[in-house]
Amino acid sequence: MNPIVRRIKEEFSKNPDLIIKDIAISLFNKIYIIYLETVSGSDKVNDYILKNIIYAKDKINTHNIASFLAGPNTKEIKEIDQIEFYLTNGFTCIILNNRIFAIETKADLTRSIGSPEIETSLNGPKDGFTENIQTNIGLIKRRIKSSTLKIENRIIGRKTGTQVGVMYFEDIADKDLVQDVLTKLETIDIDGIVDSSSIAFLLSGEKRCVYPTVMQTERPDLVVSSLMEGKIALVVDTSCFVLIIPSFFIDFINPINDNYNKSINVNFIKFIRLFSFLVATFTPAFYIALINYNQEAIPTTLLINFAIQREGVPFPAIIEMIIMLVICEILKESDLRFPSSYGSAISILGAIIIGEASVNAGLVTPIMIIVVAVTFISSLIFTNTEMNHAIRFFRVIALIAAALFGLYGLSLAFLYFLIYTVTTSSFKKPYFAPFAPFDKVYFLDTAFKTSLENDTKRSKLFTSKNLRKEKKN
Repeated sequence: MNPIVRRIKEEFSKNPDLIIKDIAISLFNKIYIIYLETVSGSDKVNDYILKNIIYAKDKINTHNIASFLAGPNTKEIKEIDQIEFYLTNGFTCIILNNRIFAIETKADLTRSIGSPEIETSLNGPKDGFTENIQTNIGLIKRRIKSSTLKIENRIIGRKTGTQVGVMYFEDIADKDLVQDVLTKLETIDIDGIVDSSSIAFLLSGEKRCVYPTVMQTERPDLVVSSLMEGKIALVVDTSCFVLIIPSFFIDFINPINDNYNKSINVNFIKFIRLFSFLVATFTPAFYIALINYNQEAIPTTLLINFAIQREGVPFPAIIEMIIMLVICEILKESDLRFPSSYGSAISILGAIIIGEASVNAGLVTPIMIIVVAVTFISSLIFTNTEMNHAIRFFRVIALIAAALFGLYGLSLAFLYFLIYTVTTSSFKKPYFAPFAPFDKVYFLDTAFKTSLENDTKRSKLFTSKNLRKEKKN
């Protein structure tokens, strides 16, 4: 037996999906065809390899074997250690004496292209990424017909060998940023990557910031728009989410859907989202500050009403608030974990029953139910899980500060929120841009939508070249 084939059999022992076929082409020579049937398509092995070799086996020798191998992607392997990588990635290896070839025969193990499930929209494209890196790159390149779009591949994970594609426009993206991302990817030494979120944590630092500094999206149109702004996209095999670097606070507040509506209609909704962020973060603390410390700020009639409602309630307002917030977090989590067909119905039913029963039992006040409901309804606007976690983080800090010092503590909590956000960075870029520092171009792209005919420049936050997107007549 060929020593290379013997080594492969030893390395893949106890792998019943390893298939080794040998075809005699002369009295002393055999061609070995090796593949893993779980990741390779048998029909492709038969069409690309077996038929050609069997029909021409009398003509094949060590020197001309390459001309008889058909396949969309054929490579000659120079190092034996590379065989494992190609076999586990769906390639079929052809071995004749000391010559080794790999032909791509990947099985179709991915689902078909569907609609985005999280970042849904009424207008705009309906296709979403899948778990296949080639399909995802194809969805992006389908929208971009330019040779300046570059892709640099890296393999990460000692066990998984996950392919990561770094996409950027050569004539737009900042070279230093691209090099920084590539350098960080090359320094990652880990057993395996099973999802793009692992790459995001390793690149940005999981414990460094409560905010999401790398955006994960399932929408190809958002990736294309970001690439044309000068950002970088990371496409990770086996993940249906593509990473966008860098990403700012405002990017998680305003989705790509705004681009498919008139600016005169969208800007009001943008203001509502920013207001909802503040409501979801600081409303519970504001209520506690008023009800515990700053009753003079409440109109007398309303204060009397609050006092009547609180009569007989056994818990202080802060304990009452914490209990209700925890219950709402439990309901929210149950809604995420239950099957979608009846998860929402159960959560709504649970909220109604718990709220109504708690008020009737005198455990909480009706105004507390209203405050908590407004808080959580406002937070539902933001689909990014990490952004919702950041909202909860600042909500807890504001609630503690308000419980201790009233409106003064709430002011300190709001100041802490501003300082924390302003000092946060995303790949050395200011996270609170375009507010601080103020950038007019990116402000008109995100926080306030200008008309398409006036959107003619790229922001200097991402690039210093090719700043003009459109030339006015």
